[in-house]
Amino acid sequence: MKKSFLVKFSFIVLIIMILTSCGKKVENSETLQNEQNEASTKKFVVGFDAEYPPYGYITEDGSYAGFDLDIAKEFCSRAGYEFVAQPIDWDSKDLELNSGNIDCIWNGFTITGREDDYTWTFPYVDNSIVFIVNADSDIYTKDDLSGKIVMAQAGSTGLTALTEDENNKDLLSTFASLEQTPDYNSAFMNLEAGSIDCVSVDIGVAKYKLSNSDGKFRQLDDIVSKEQYAVGFKKGNTKLRNEVEKILSDMWKDGTISKIANKYVDYALPSMLCIGDYVE
Repeated sequence: MKKSFLVKFSFIVLIIMILTSCGKKVENSETLQNEQNEASTKKFVVGFDAEYPPYGYITEDGSYAGFDLDIAKEFCSRAGYEFVAQPIDWDSKDLELNSGNIDCIWNGFTITGREDDYTWTFPYVDNSIVFIVNADSDIYTKDDLSGKIVMAQAGSTGLTALTEDENNKDLLSTFASLEQTPDYNSAFMNLEAGSIDCVSVDIGVAKYKLSNSDGKFRQLDDIVSKEQYAVGFKKGNTKLRNEVEKILSDMWKDGTISKIANKYVDYALPSMLCIGDYVE
């Protein structure tokens, strides 16, 4: 009787062990499959300045938007990547890129003066650096900036155009000072407060601020410099650059880039597109 009970008990334990083992195998198999599925969708991490409208910025609901992010998102959709928008400190962009925290810098990123520092796509936007002052300012030309305080974003071409362009060397020497700020929102807050006299800024950002400031600011006719925007990759990363270029070409030919640019017509983006000069 005892032997019979022990045999039955042992059989039941054996069955439970088999079922538990099978369950774990199924669970482990499902986990592995999920991990493989996640791995098969590669992330494409776009480094951008979250306070650089209309190319990249934070909306009222806290999400990220902008012309460059719209294009990057469409690229990812076509290439099979998971799009990740990663806001960065613009002054630390090289560290972010070289450490692998981001795959590219795609946010009104200027080639001019940085030609040999990154692996670039072809240009897609012609840009200009302009001066913005308060609407009631007595500054009307760049000559009126003599003795004035001018501000630009740290690490920006708005700063580089004034400090490294020989054509602006004499102009720079007339300023009371040239100040730097981490982002353009701070620059325009300082301008409105009267603690500075002028902001050196990309025309796309300028147009955005002018159209959203209720007439508080004014743009000078004088152009600081002209430049072009492209997507910048870590030096030598031609594989990913070529993949982006191929799909950007397709997006230009099928009208997608123009359609996206038309969303930002108030910021002069449609007229600034130059990608057609580089796509066969």
